[in-house]
Amino acid sequence: MRAWRGPTSLSGQILLLVAVALFVAQAINFALLLRERREFRLAGATNPAITRLLDADERLTAGRPLPRDRPRSRVELVPASPVAGLSERVPQAEAAIRAGLSDTGVRFGRVEAGLRPFRIEPERERRMSDDRRKRLRRFVSELVIAVEQPGRGWLTIAVPWPRAERGVVGQLLAQTLILYGIVLLAVLWLGRRIARPLKELATATRGFRPGAPFVPVEEHGPADVRAVTSAYNSLGTRVAAMLDEKDRMLGAIGHDLRTPLAALRVRIESVEDDDDRQRMADTIDEMSRTLEDILSLARLGRPSEPASEVDLAALVDAVAEDFRDLGHDVVTRDAARLPLRVRPSLMRRAVRNLVENAVKYAGAAEVAIESDRGYTRILVLDRGPGIPDDRLAQVFEPFIRVETSRNRDTGGIGLGLALARAIVQEAGGVLTLANRDGGGLAATIQLPARGNI
Repeated sequence: MRAWRGPTSLSGQILLLVAVALFVAQAINFALLLRERREFRLAGATNPAITRLLDADERLTAGRPLPRDRPRSRVELVPASPVAGLSERVPQAEAAIRAGLSDTGVRFGRVEAGLRPFRIEPERERRMSDDRRKRLRRFVSELVIAVEQPGRGWLTIAVPWPRAERGVVGQLLAQTLILYGIVLLAVLWLGRRIARPLKELATATRGFRPGAPFVPVEEHGPADVRAVTSAYNSLGTRVAAMLDEKDRMLGAIGHDLRTPLAALRVRIESVEDDDDRQRMADTIDEMSRTLEDILSLARLGRPSEPASEVDLAALVDAVAEDFRDLGHDVVTRDAARLPLRVRPSLMRRAVRNLVENAVKYAGAAEVAIESDRGYTRILVLDRGPGIPDDRLAQVFEPFIRVETSRNRDTGGIGLGLALARAIVQEAGGVLTLANRDGGGLAATIQLPARGNI
């Protein structure tokens, strides 16, 4: 089961953070408001009751009868406490009544307070609407207070007791909806205003290709975001200028080196010894191939060859046929037509480098093409000595050779695999090497089925 990691976009994270902050603030506000409402309700119910109870105590002490003209807040003297039969007691009300009576010096015994459903006088209920009656019974209870008078009985009074929680919850919900509707909409707009240019910048950065013309990103959004976009545009312009300068430099190097190599080839024709002349020619050819590999690897980021759709099976078969014409044992498996958008010359060179390595180290090679799950794979298999597992990644580095004798007959200068991997990566693919069961090496070029150029 995967853990929930929340939104990944900037606007989503800002929105979630503000939503959580608003929720916490509303929860604190609810707690404070509920506490304030309960204190106000307690004071509103107990303070008038204390006044009425003190008045009743004075009347009883003076021998006067209790007033009978206020049925709702009437104080009565009864022999037993009516609170004893109520299931919901209110200790805070008992404490408030006890404290209020103690401050006046009145003698009293036990104090009890409890809640019962709100009672409406029959005459008043007849004049009341059904909605009003339902609201009273839903949102209001009666607080029954009983104070023991030693030797007299119990003074009792019933006062309204609003249910503060219900009103506060409705008020909190209304405030929350208003806050979320106003604040979150503003935050969402602000987050999108910040995230949109950042998303465009991220898209442009991921799509940056050294070989493609540099297209500056439009600068908009807040000042900080515009500054980042401007820095990216400046960097892209400098990189493009550096690549142009590198191409001009490599062109000059290639021209300056090819010219003396061509002159040397002409001059060795005057060497009388055939063996010496052939060794010199081989050396010049090796230097020319090395120069070509170095220049190809350096220019790979800005290839001059356009991408086109080719039959990959035909391309691989043509490479294998070239080796067979030179007398090498290269076998290909029959494959259906596989159209793929690549740079033909570069991809042909990558496959040729892999087949050349297999022929050089194993004496033979087998080439196959597979296609499944949206990928096309070119496999170059051999039964040579393979490569130690700890050096499989190292051999892709330029000028790294597994065979260290520097013998031209057993290896080149270590650019073949580096160039092949760079060509495959430029096409959006992956080149991997793996030792085969029973000995040998498997080189696999994996390309997206639709190409990535």
